[in-house]
Amino acid sequence: MRDGASVVVIGAGVVGLSAARALAERGVDDVLVVDRNVMGSGGTGRSSGVVRCHYGIPSLAAMAWRSLPVLAGGVDLLGEDTGYRRTGYLVAVGEANVDALVANVAMQHQLGIDVEQIDHTTAGRLWPQARFDDVAAFAYETLGGYGDGHQTALAFASAARRGGVRLRQHTRVAGVFARSDRTIGVELVDGERIDADQVVVAAGPWSPALVAGVGIELPIRSQRAQILLVDPADELGPVPVLSDLVSLQYVRTEGTSSLLVGDSDHSEPEWSDPDRYSDQADDRLLVRSIAKFDHRFPGLPRAQLQSTYAGCYDVTPDYNPIISATPVDGLWICAGFSGHGYKISPAVGELVADLVLTGESQIPDVDHRDFRLQRFDDDELLVSAHPYVGAGQMR
Repeated sequence: MRDGASVVVIGAGVVGLSAARALAERGVDDVLVVDRNVMGSGGTGRSSGVVRCHYGIPSLAAMAWRSLPVLAGGVDLLGEDTGYRRTGYLVAVGEANVDALVANVAMQHQLGIDVEQIDHTTAGRLWPQARFDDVAAFAYETLGGYGDGHQTALAFASAARRGGVRLRQHTRVAGVFARSDRTIGVELVDGERIDADQVVVAAGPWSPALVAGVGIELPIRSQRAQILLVDPADELGPVPVLSDLVSLQYVRTEGTSSLLVGDSDHSEPEWSDPDRYSDQADDRLLVRSIAKFDHRFPGLPRAQLQSTYAGCYDVTPDYNPIISATPVDGLWICAGFSGHGYKISPAVGELVADLVLTGESQIPDVDHRDFRLQRFDDDELLVSAHPYVGAGQMR
């Protein structure tokens, strides 16, 4: 059996569906998205959904700022709610990272991002249950917050379908096939082939296996990430997402009665098989995370653990994405987001459409060469000019 499309996108997460939507809006006929399971069932469905622009890499900060209005205005711009909640976003750093924070905020100001440095008194009003005596400096984004990965995937899918995009779920791809270094389609595990002029691989940690057969080696590994859901037991009131770069944790509200707590310490990554890993937090992580939480939030003495879960990041050596052409003509990579994918997904879709149609970024302040695959062979990793000591992956 054979099918065909102008562009086949492998992966129906937020980045794949955003790319499909952007291609359709740019006039590309017959875009087909295929997914091994159902839309949003991979990393998207387990994303913490944090919305922030605080990056040390200008291209990433610019992409996050450009994406924010789409995530915030999902109903108007996509036709569906993304689950965005404006809570504010607070970054707290120790003495060793004050200079980096000041430099990064200055860069973000140059990009037009709404961010400011605030003092301890203001931070204490934002998070009255927290202690900040070991924090040296803060940055605050009033438009920060969080969204829902699955809802956002559905919103992108709805917009894409209105533009004529087709979606095939439960369609497992075996790999890309090519002839004379030119992509001609994808082959499914059942033997069916789908012809395509262009193929965009947006399959997260499953991406490397899909392109290995055409000689492309992707430096992407699967890193297990564990999340805690905590019952604060006391009324919180409106509190911002907190990125605690002293204790290396992040905390945001989840609904009206829980806190979502994630680990920002990537010093000892746990590499995993994305098809076979424990989807619950382990005891070692629990002990460490509970101690960090108790230290930061003495104003929540009755907080209790509700549940845990785990997912997988698709991680590159520099913890930044690959959005790039490949040596195989017509084959594009959109993977390796290392936890950054949700907040920049609208701009990622735009960038993919730019690359497929023009070969270069049309987004102001975003240089597509930052995300090229070749950077790893060239030993030119994408890193911040002002990284945070102990939390470099924060970028």
